[in-house]
Amino acid sequence: MLENCQRHHMVLGLGLLTLVTIVVLIVESRYAADGLARRREQQQFVIENNSTCWQNEPYTIIQECQPCSEFDIVSRSLGVCIHTHYKEVLRCKSGEIVTKSCDRVALIEQRNFIKFESIAFVIGVLSYLISYARDRVLSRRTYMKIERQLNRVK
Repeated sequence: MLENCQRHHMVLGLGLLTLVTIVVLIVESRYAADGLARRREQQQFVIENNSTCWQNEPYTIIQECQPCSEFDIVSRSLGVCIHTHYKEVLRCKSGEIVTKSCDRVALIEQRNFIKFESIAFVIGVLSYLISYARDRVLSRRTYMKIERQLNRVK
């Protein structure tokens, strides 16, 4: 079917498909960001020592969001590790040190994204090489068929 389309029709179709993809990504990212903000507001996780000073006063982050150890999760020694399996250590302005639950680590998310993109790239390259090899085989067969037909005519 594609071989019957004119070049400008294919370019137009590809451009429209790209435009629709970009619009969908923009809309999805806005809704995802709004949903994440609402979810964070609604989440009330157990906090070590039942302190909520980080909600009422300024704080500094002592330790960024890190995965909890298997021991903390299984033994339930840290209540904050039960819900998301990630913890963050904060120091409130009053001097109190609090451990709170947090979302996934950005570094892990970035690493997973890079793995996904790398795998997609490798699959794309392999698909290209396979289709290129198949095209060469089919072209060779067509050439041989034409050559045989021409030899019969002589």
